[in-house]
Amino acid sequence: MALLVPICLLLLWCWLGYGLLPLRWQNAYLAGPDASLQRACRAAIRGHWEPAARLFEDAGQDWERRSLYAQRLGYVAARRNDRWLKAWEETRPGNPDAALVVARARVLYAWKLRGGAFAHSTSQSQFEGFHKELLASQDDIARAMALRPDDPTPLVDEIWRALGLGYPNQDMHALWSEITARAPYHFEAHTSALQYWTAKWRGSNRLAREFAEKSAAGAPPGSLLAVLPLIAWYENHADEPGAGFCSPQVRALVDTALADAALADPDHPRLPEVRHLLAYFLYRQGRYRAAREQFRQVDGFTEALPWRYSFAKPLYYRAVRTKTGRKALTERRPR
Repeated sequence: MALLVPICLLLLWCWLGYGLLPLRWQNAYLAGPDASLQRACRAAIRGHWEPAARLFEDAGQDWERRSLYAQRLGYVAARRNDRWLKAWEETRPGNPDAALVVARARVLYAWKLRGGAFAHSTSQSQFEGFHKELLASQDDIARAMALRPDDPTPLVDEIWRALGLGYPNQDMHALWSEITARAPYHFEAHTSALQYWTAKWRGSNRLAREFAEKSAAGAPPGSLLAVLPLIAWYENHADEPGAGFCSPQVRALVDTALADAALADPDHPRLPEVRHLLAYFLYRQGRYRAAREQFRQVDGFTEALPWRYSFAKPLYYRAVRTKTGRKALTERRPR
């Protein structure tokens, strides 16, 4: 008991000084706080589907929120914890929300089977399971679309089929036209399509950059799509020796995305993901106070770029976050 007070004071000092929560408090499945979504995920893990159903009912036609809910609950089901999802479908046959999660879960399970390694490090059996599940997901996606044709979310799943199965560029263009007809500034649709156009998948550095720049230029302020050129730069250059995080070009991309994030709805479900990436770039640029402000609004969560590319996601996040907090205490204020 005598040691408890000093330990608690030390933890409090670290949190107040560095803004850092203990590692055990980090949530590796969400990018930012969302109490209703967290409750629904916990309930699903315990086998209860009702909170998830209420979540989608409350979302209505908020496509951004529906895609986030489908993504997160799909991950729960894709870990082969899907009895709650089957019970939901049995209790409410033909429910478009349950069908949406089923489609997302199938696609996510396919990618889980493949794993995150490069192709040369992925086994033949992994590829076979991956392609089998992606092909089977076509019926699930079609069913979700038929039950709610105005919802673009199932078409986001189709992007990941396009990426994994190697759709030719013209087919991707046709799919993109369907998505933007329903939701021209949909955040997850844009970040998913950007992956398709990267050099590591079905495009090139130039195509990824052009897609990001065109999408950002045509988007309204506060849509968060101003971050797309920053993501494209990261995908194209982050692994290069001496990558130019501090170049005038990249600083300008960060400043543009910062301004756009400041104009966004504070409740935008994808704003936390943007904050994570901005925090990382600001850290790499030595702008520690600005990075700390972004970190403070998402601390405790790690499901975002760039952390999701690391096998030790919470540890990587913690290392960068700790250094940011420490450096921010000594950084000179700009005049």
